[in-house]
Amino acid sequence: MAAARGCPPAGSGDRALAELLLEFSRAQYRAKDGGGAAAKVERIERRCLELFGRDYRYSVISNAHGEVCAHYPRHIVLLERDPGRDPFESTVQVGKLQDLINRSKMARCRGRFVCPVILYKGKHICRSATLAGWGELYGRTGYNYIFSGGSDDAWADAEDISEEDSALRNADSQLFDKVRGHDIKLLRYLSVRYICDLMVENKKVKFGLNVTSSEKVDKAQRYADFTLLSIPYPGCEFFKEYKDRDYTAEGLIFNWKQDYVDAPLSIPVSLTQSLNIDWSEYQSWDLVQQTQNYLKLLISIINSDDDSGLLVHCISGWDRTPLFISLLRLSLWADGLIHASLEPSEILYLTVAYDWFLFGHMLADRLSKGEEIFFFCFNFLKHITSEEFSAVKSQRRKSLPPGFTLEEICMLKQRDRGSTTSLSSDFSLGMESSPGAAGSFTYEAVELMPAGAQAQAAWRKSCASSPQAVLWSRAQQSEDRLPSTGMVEVKSSSSSSSTHSDNFLRIGSSPLEVPRSRLVSPSDRESRLEEVRSAFLASYSRTIGLKAVPPSPSGAIGGLLEQFVRGVGLRGSSTL
Repeated sequence: MAAARGCPPAGSGDRALAELLLEFSRAQYRAKDGGGAAAKVERIERRCLELFGRDYRYSVISNAHGEVCAHYPRHIVLLERDPGRDPFESTVQVGKLQDLINRSKMARCRGRFVCPVILYKGKHICRSATLAGWGELYGRTGYNYIFSGGSDDAWADAEDISEEDSALRNADSQLFDKVRGHDIKLLRYLSVRYICDLMVENKKVKFGLNVTSSEKVDKAQRYADFTLLSIPYPGCEFFKEYKDRDYTAEGLIFNWKQDYVDAPLSIPVSLTQSLNIDWSEYQSWDLVQQTQNYLKLLISIINSDDDSGLLVHCISGWDRTPLFISLLRLSLWADGLIHASLEPSEILYLTVAYDWFLFGHMLADRLSKGEEIFFFCFNFLKHITSEEFSAVKSQRRKSLPPGFTLEEICMLKQRDRGSTTSLSSDFSLGMESSPGAAGSFTYEAVELMPAGAQAQAAWRKSCASSPQAVLWSRAQQSEDRLPSTGMVEVKSSSSSSSTHSDNFLRIGSSPLEVPRSRLVSPSDRESRLEEVRSAFLASYSRTIGLKAVPPSPSGAIGGLLEQFVRGVGLRGSSTL
């Protein structure tokens, strides 16, 4: 790794991030590690707790010596409520959660259990590794690991056990029933309904053994009550190609025809209706398109009408998983929906420290191999600044009347403001509440015409020059919508997916006052994400640095390095 070690930035926030990145690039975080770096790690841990505490009431699950999980934080944060903004409150109790964790941790690869990391609208967004397979429970760990409580020493000392050992194989089903049963209890306690699996394979195979498995291929169908999504995404090895292409993701397409790639894209049709994405083309998407579309899907899921949580996982849960968890955290923050009091430098520190470093991402190893998925995550923010990735936009777009756009619904004539107008019973309108909209409201009237073609055209013409307004209904829907049994399953680029029009809430002819809240606008979203990206690029270049790419025939430096020089104000000779 060719790292450029320059002077840390002048600001205290920049200095803290620089120290974090240097420690991160030194070695993988292990909860039980001490030594000379212990003081630095403790500062990082304390800083994360302080940043969480700015907006949330929380409890801590102790993992002081790695006894719960060796590569999870020593202080695992359970977010309970954002008292100032979010009317929703988690019903999870830390004591009960810790008990379920201790019982269920063997069910998943490396003991990386289902862990809540983001609280949004009272829903827990969780992360984990995939399910442990026969090879991990027996072949790699042996009975010593199984009955020792999962200590690392037992893991290291265990002898390989042949897959042909019939006694162990006969006990397979009984053991899986037990450990996966505990895993399912944990998922249900966290109200997780949606499980998004990023693996490109059905099972991870090493030395002829099924080392890990996944919910989508559980033979006993133990996870049949959950909504399972197979959204295959390239592993960290693929990101060496990203680095070798001068850190350019546009045009970079994964090779889906490799022998080990056997997991098809599979998504319930009910979750694809409002996204306007042709999922049958997923194998032709470049890395930018694939990441964008998967993020849109995750945002759509967490904005669903029910109170169900989400689990995101890959194999070990320390590469692809933090990529999407971090993008979700930053996207929701940019919309003003979570971590509302944090500045760009603070949310950047929190997600680098907690989502990546403290959850065991192996940055030093990845850098040595050129597998720069960590860098990709934050450089990718430039591709999600637009309104189409906004959770606020998604909430309002879901239930628009047919034939109208959100912008047209939000157009108001100045002379109409301040009046309250009855809605025609022939007109359909649907809006959702948002935790980010809590606080003071001002009210503006909306005059909506019947949904006929001529009426729409006339309405559009009359409102063409009117200012936009943000409309919000605080009425909450209690309907519990069950998932559709239909699935979009794509095994090749020739397959096709089904699409359906959005459902919407029908409102009668009673007068309606529509509140308008002061929300983060799309331009604010763009500037906030750009601030985070710029701060990351500046600190990363001064501490870790990028491997230089061969110069072009004209002698110009690589495209991304040139962006640093121009956009961040750094001199290539001393910092890159």
